[in-house]
Amino acid sequence: MKRTALAAAAVGLATAASMALAVPTAYAAPPGAGKEDSGARARAAADPGSLAAAVADKAVSSGLDKLAKGPDEAYSRVSVTRGTSDMYFVGYERSYKGLPVVGGDAVVVTDSAGHVRDTVAAAGPSAQDVGTTATISAERATEVAKTRLSRVDDSAAPRLVVLAWTGKPTLSWEAVVSGLVKGRPSIQHVFVDASTGKIADSYDLVREGSGNSYYYGQVTINTSGSGSSYSMTDTTRPGIQCGGQGGTAYTGTDDAWGNGSGTNLETGCVDALYSVQREWDMLRDWLGRNGINGSGRGFPARVGLADVNAYWNGSYTNFGHNQANTRQATNIDVVAHEFGHAIFQTTPGGAGSGNENGGINEGTGDIFGALTEHYANNPNDPPDYLVGEEVDLVGDGPIRNMYNPSALGDPNCYSSSIPSTEVHAAAGPLNHWFYLLAEGNNPGGGKPTSPICSGGPSSVTGVGVQKAGQIYLGALNRKTSSWRYTNARAASVAAAIELFGANSAECNTTKAAWSAVSVAAASGEPACGTPGNDFSLSLNPSTGSAQPGQQVTTTVNTQTTSGSAQTVTLSASGQPSGVTASFSPSSVTSGNSSTLTLSVGSSVAQGSYPITVTGAGSATHTAVYTLQVGTATRDFSISANPTSGTVQAGSAATTTIGTTTTAGTAQAVNLAATSGLPTGATAAFNPASVTSGGSSTLTISTAPTTPAGSYTVTVTGTGVTATHTTTYALTVQSTSGGRTFTNGTDYAINDFATIQSPITSTATGTAVSPVKLSVTIAHTCAEDLDIRLRGPNGTWYSVDGSGGTSCTSYGTRTYSVPVSQQAAGTWVLEVTDDYFLDTGRLDTWSITL
Repeated sequence: MKRTALAAAAVGLATAASMALAVPTAYAAPPGAGKEDSGARARAAADPGSLAAAVADKAVSSGLDKLAKGPDEAYSRVSVTRGTSDMYFVGYERSYKGLPVVGGDAVVVTDSAGHVRDTVAAAGPSAQDVGTTATISAERATEVAKTRLSRVDDSAAPRLVVLAWTGKPTLSWEAVVSGLVKGRPSIQHVFVDASTGKIADSYDLVREGSGNSYYYGQVTINTSGSGSSYSMTDTTRPGIQCGGQGGTAYTGTDDAWGNGSGTNLETGCVDALYSVQREWDMLRDWLGRNGINGSGRGFPARVGLADVNAYWNGSYTNFGHNQANTRQATNIDVVAHEFGHAIFQTTPGGAGSGNENGGINEGTGDIFGALTEHYANNPNDPPDYLVGEEVDLVGDGPIRNMYNPSALGDPNCYSSSIPSTEVHAAAGPLNHWFYLLAEGNNPGGGKPTSPICSGGPSSVTGVGVQKAGQIYLGALNRKTSSWRYTNARAASVAAAIELFGANSAECNTTKAAWSAVSVAAASGEPACGTPGNDFSLSLNPSTGSAQPGQQVTTTVNTQTTSGSAQTVTLSASGQPSGVTASFSPSSVTSGNSSTLTLSVGSSVAQGSYPITVTGAGSATHTAVYTLQVGTATRDFSISANPTSGTVQAGSAATTTIGTTTTAGTAQAVNLAATSGLPTGATAAFNPASVTSGGSSTLTISTAPTTPAGSYTVTVTGTGVTATHTTTYALTVQSTSGGRTFTNGTDYAINDFATIQSPITSTATGTAVSPVKLSVTIAHTCAEDLDIRLRGPNGTWYSVDGSGGTSCTSYGTRTYSVPVSQQAAGTWVLEVTDDYFLDTGRLDTWSITL
């Protein structure tokens, strides 16, 4: 089959990882959860995720705190993840003159009331003055990248990026190559300096690492099918399935799987499904995460790897056997470890570079293995903090020891040698910290004692494994690609305060456990024991222009985010000679606003100037105002393609909003639908901001109650130097009678992407089973596509699966899908492209009920 290992890598996501293989009962009130107006409460209740995204986008636009950026840089929103305690983590990627900045990502933390609670940005210098023209060709960069492999099986066209996490930002080619290194699978992202042709950095996506179960006896697992046709595909947990090395799920004539033998691969899949299903449930019940990837989906598992190993390669997990070849490596903590790497990959920041970051990735897998084992609490594998003891990989028992890593030769304590330590060993301090946080150093009750590193506290009292998991996932949700141990400590302390309050034992224990493994507090780490007062600061607008001799104003808004209101003193810095800044008033009580006036002298040169506005109180916060003096020499245009669309009420229309740099250099453009939306309709941009020259997908979703008619929706692009608009003509048709319903909106089907097309049915009574589908897709490889149908009651039905040894064009196909539910409501057709090299478009589909 032409689908090779690079299918996983082409997503461009960071790390994959391996084993080496080679909701609490009560939460403290979130600090700063104060009063907000009734309109904000109503918006938050109706769609808290959209509110979080809008608030975070505004923070990015204003350059709040750590989100400051240069005039040629832009942030694009890539994810919105809900955490526990109604917190949201909004991830962004940075670009410079339209090029991705690798190591320039950021996270904005908001609460459900629309308050910005924290900003985190990857620590890296600005990309200012980096050239954007490569001396080395893409073809040469690919050849250099291939030298990282001992055997090359495939490669993908490289992309030009700015590599920022290695120190000085460098224009580089990011090439993806797959094959073997020392006989083991490898999918490498290799960064080749675009000027010298030397390798600047790289990372590998492959990290080593009712059925009759081998490890757990008779267990119940979720599968699919009926009659005499069944599949080891879990339709209740989208994306979860298990099969052999070919990538397709095992099938059978009945719903009984495996024979209990350690060498039987179907039995291995029973163990794998049982384990990942427990991990999914643990994430939901204990940590408030929706699926493995945080947005309701998981990843496939494969068994039968001919190796003493298990690994995650960026798109699926793969499990081999122990050295004696008597059992598969599919017990709970090994399976949950590998899927733990998927969690690491799908939290903000993906993966960075270096052994220390890789060690944190490995420790993350071990942590999720321990959490899942404790949640499952299976008497055949009692919960503990040993890794892989059941599989006995090489005949020496466990692979790692979390309560005393040194017992198996790994470091207990952080030291300056960790950045050069092999990644599985470099996980030692994180594993040790998690045990101390969860259990303490002397927990009793038959649990093992744990040593404390030199200079640490005399003792640590644990908070319990569930709370420890909540704190660590809260830390992962503010991860950036430049994460090191000091960043993990800061993020976990912030998470503990967010979840349980500053005046909590959980906050103090989080700090004590880090000190006990020799990870010191970073500068500015918040204190535990007192609630603390804090505020936020923003600008509206955050850009403006004035001619020499004129003035421009902006409003400086403040808000109390925790504790009591406080006095905030305002100042400005960075303005060029001849520009004066004055505030009216010069200080405010948090919750109030001030007017900043910038007076431009007659001799100030034309140009764009970033000015930092600082608010100083018990804490200090900043925002950036971009002042354009004189006539802008930079400009852009904006357009919609297509310019019109027709949908039935309850369906969605999409169009591409394109931008072009028309003068000067590229600039950041923030997108919004500013007028013309019909009643009940909403507009969403992906991404919400682009660098001019880039594009965004606008989705206009109508409600079943949206009135029929023609509407002109105005889309506004707000840049650094100018604002431009374009329009989209939307026609909404009323839902008709009868029992056949159609959605003719086009949806682009991209590699490794999922689209959903809704149809709202007004048919009465029970749907006539099987329902009839007619689907028209323009795609050159139907075997790439996984198609599912969701009914109004939320049940998913498999329509057509991906996989095969050749490609055929899709065209128009019809299906009969057995269902059991009501006819009225919203039916959703989901299409996932599981491979790369072929893209396409969903043209239309209909359902007869």
